[in-house]
This record gives sequence, C-alpha cells and structure tokens, in this order.
Amino acid sequence: MTDIRTPRLVLRRWLDDDLVPLSEIHADPVVMQHIDDGTPRSMEQTAQDIETWEEEWDEEGFGMFAVELLGSGELAGTVGLSVADAPAEIAGQVAISWRLGRVFWGQGYASEAAHATLEFALQDRGLDRVVAVCRTVDGASANVLGKLGMEPEGTAQHPVHGHDLTVYGIDLTQYEG
Repeated sequence: MTDIRTPRLVLRRWLDDDLVPLSEIHADPVVMQHIDDGTPRSMEQTAQDIETWEEEWDEEGFGMFAVELLGSGELAGTVGLSVADAPAEIAGQVAISWRLGRVFWGQGYASEAAHATLEFALQDRGLDRVVAVCRTVDGASANVLGKLGMEPEGTAQHPVHGHDLTVYGIDLTQYEG
C-alpha cells in the first residue's frame, strides 16, 4: 500500500520510530478523555495498539494509519478504519476513528485525515458503508463526523464503561468528499 498524501498530511503504515511520539499522545489524559474509560495508556499498551493495528492491516487490508505532518515529519496521531467489536449496534461493521495529539487540535487535521480515509475506504477498498461512534458529550468529534457527511443514526452505551454514545453512519456511494 502506498502512502496517502493530503495537502498537509501523510497517512502511512507504522514505523518503529512512531512508538515514542504516539506514547506521548496516549499519555495525555485530555487526549484520552473520550477513549474507552479515559485512562492514559502506557508505552507497552501503545506498542500493543500498534501491533494490533498492523495485524488488522494484514488481515483486513485496512487499519489505522499513522498521521504525519507533511512539512515537518512530526507524528500528529492516528486515523483509520477497523472492524468494530462494540457496541453491539455496530459490531462487525467498518468504523472510522482518530486521535491526535492535543497540539494538533483545532487546525482541521482530523477532518483532513478522516476525509482521506473515507476516500480510501470507497475508492481503494470498495467499502459501501462506514460507521463511527463518539461519546455524546464529545462535541469536537461530532463536529468532524458532521463535516464528513456522517449522520447520527441512534444511540448506544459503551458495553464496558457505560458511557452514552452516538452512532453515526454514511453510505459511501453517496459520499462526496
């Protein structure tokens, strides 16, 4: 698979050098506040995340990209596709998600990377539908999902942590980038 370039970003597979900067992103409680139970992740947990994402690339032909700034080569975070295992409302469907370091928030990087990921899902992988979930209180992620053209389709609860979630979806045959 070749890298995906946007005007400001490169979406690519993971490199060994990505572990430390992604661990720093995962260690920030503000970044992690809406992910799982909100607990920051250790370097070991981050290494396991990268390994799991790489395995999904090998098994599914898609996964989580490393998001690199085109100008500086700095790792901004991750964006990509995965087969959802929970909540039950989307289990087995392909879901888009992202997380960026806090210093990269508010600059349009999440929307730019997510748009490129939806185009990859439609054009390169031939997927016809992508879903997403976000905590109901996560207005920033809901804003990005709206920019992608994803529509709220219902609500759910996180099966382990009990958080209220909003379920989104988009039919990629109608996606306009």
